[in-house]
Amino acid sequence: MGAKLIDGKALARKVRHEYAERVAVLAAAGHVPGLAVILVGGNPASEVYVRNKIRACGEVGLHSEVHRFPALVAETEVLATIERLNADPAIDGILVQLPLPQHIDLEHVLLAISHEKDVDGFHLYNVGALVAGSTVFPPCTPYGVQRLLESEGIPIAGQNVVVVGASNIVGKPLALMLMRQEATVAICHARTRDLAQFTILADILVVAAGRPSLILPQMVRAGAVVIDVGINRLPDGRLVGDVDFEGVRQKASHITPVPGGVGPMTVTMLVCNTVHAAERRLAAARGRGQRKVIA
Repeated sequence: MGAKLIDGKALARKVRHEYAERVAVLAAAGHVPGLAVILVGGNPASEVYVRNKIRACGEVGLHSEVHRFPALVAETEVLATIERLNADPAIDGILVQLPLPQHIDLEHVLLAISHEKDVDGFHLYNVGALVAGSTVFPPCTPYGVQRLLESEGIPIAGQNVVVVGASNIVGKPLALMLMRQEATVAICHARTRDLAQFTILADILVVAAGRPSLILPQMVRAGAVVIDVGINRLPDGRLVGDVDFEGVRQKASHITPVPGGVGPMTVTMLVCNTVHAAERRLAAARGRGQRKVIA
């Protein structure tokens, strides 16, 4: 009997339904949460990702807008747009679709976004909060992985977790989030020697390396939970993850498919963070109003 599939599409639908109700409450209070997406250049994959994010916003009832720039746009023009969006009361979240062209400094752009609107969780303020043991806006993909594990009732505390991939977007923040839940976490990367000696020890194996079929059945412990974050397009057009899905599913207890696993949850958690941002702003505004009345 093969592993149980962790259905990211089904969970994403459930979470979006829950958040649509929260958006309705905010709208009744006079504010529809808004997300602004900045897209530079015409990268086909980025176009697809942005389209999915805008569609998800529509499903939940969020206002969304896309600010498109040609690939050769000046960095100052992008920064000026971010500054304007920071001050726009209709916008609760700002997302810069990556990658950016090489002439634009990624750090400058990410730091320009107000940490109160950084719904991607990449600003140093939010990264620092994560390191300190709290979260304001968790990065969307690790947040989605966390929700997938919770949905299956998979325990985290005391488990051996191996994360393959040490990126700032997935590997590092996910490790911090799981450590906060008292997991023992090892991070592997491109220069890890004998990767299998680490992966075979994992109760929970998360793979986000961007290499198809990197993880083979003999590298996985029987009964392990396998979360495949990778998404790779093969020459024949098929989308596959970083895990040998058909082989590993015969050994694992749970596994995410690609597509249909982590991907839908990444987009959904962006929506969740945007709603959280709007709720935080509304609560802060009410608090200021109460202080004025008391004064």
